[in-house]
Amino acid sequence: MESLQKPLLLVIAGPTASGKTALSIEIAKHFEAEIISCDARQFYREMNIGTAKPSPEELAEAKHHFIDNHSVEHHYSAGDYEKDVLSFLDTYFKNKKVAIMVGGSGLFMRVVCEGVDSYPEIPENIRQELKDKFDKEGIVPLQEELLKSDPDYYAKVDLNNPHRIIRALEVCRLSKMPFSSFQGREKDERPFQVLKFALNWNREILYDRINRRVDKMIAEGLEAEAHELYPKKHLNALQTVGYQEFFDFFDGKMSRAEAVEKIKQHSRNYAKRQVTWLKREKDIIWIDMPTKTELILESIIHLLNKNETLP
Repeated sequence: MESLQKPLLLVIAGPTASGKTALSIEIAKHFEAEIISCDARQFYREMNIGTAKPSPEELAEAKHHFIDNHSVEHHYSAGDYEKDVLSFLDTYFKNKKVAIMVGGSGLFMRVVCEGVDSYPEIPENIRQELKDKFDKEGIVPLQEELLKSDPDYYAKVDLNNPHRIIRALEVCRLSKMPFSSFQGREKDERPFQVLKFALNWNREILYDRINRRVDKMIAEGLEAEAHELYPKKHLNALQTVGYQEFFDFFDGKMSRAEAVEKIKQHSRNYAKRQVTWLKREKDIIWIDMPTKTELILESIIHLLNKNETLP
């Protein structure tokens, strides 16, 4: 792609089970590019079946990065990811013109493409106070505090995600300002251009794909994987779909059949939140699926060959 004025980061986004992995591999092979995982769960080497990591065969078809690069015991933030990916791209783009970033973690995608919002550094005592409150009283008091401190963020955050709520309250308590007031600030200019695509499925078809993927995970041994991780269930990395439901089963809170159905339900809910997030993002080109890979490649090449600024 010698015609590119700047190196290109090509983003393939979309909800869970939308076919991002297979498509990104074909695109990577066409451009002789490498793939950067943008899935906040695939970073962790202990989580395999429940995170739908690329298979060994898929990993052999195109070189992947940011998969299995951390332990569940290591807290890895969006800011950490931004720094690491930018450092990787700085070296990568000295030899290649195109990189592919693929995944469904919208916040991680945003910080690489646009920069992370500038939040204040949080003292450990504030963070610990909130964690202790959550451990002793649960999530409801934190939700109530967030509603009072920042009703705008309360209206859009996943209220069942303690990590997100605690993060917002840290900033509110320290700054005495709403967490949302720190969002949307001017971002850093990147030394590369970005072209973002998102895969769009009919909801019923997508939900069927999700249900069948969960059945496949169960057949492949997700329960055993969750059982092995059960002693570490308190870790933030494991507060996620596919593991929490089995942890509740192991704790006697529900039957195995109920746990499996909850995994499917929560996966569908997660997909819905992913689509909602992506629809708020600017400059995303939606691809109605199923669309043949050849046609998608033709569209990408057409956009790159146009004598105008990329969207």
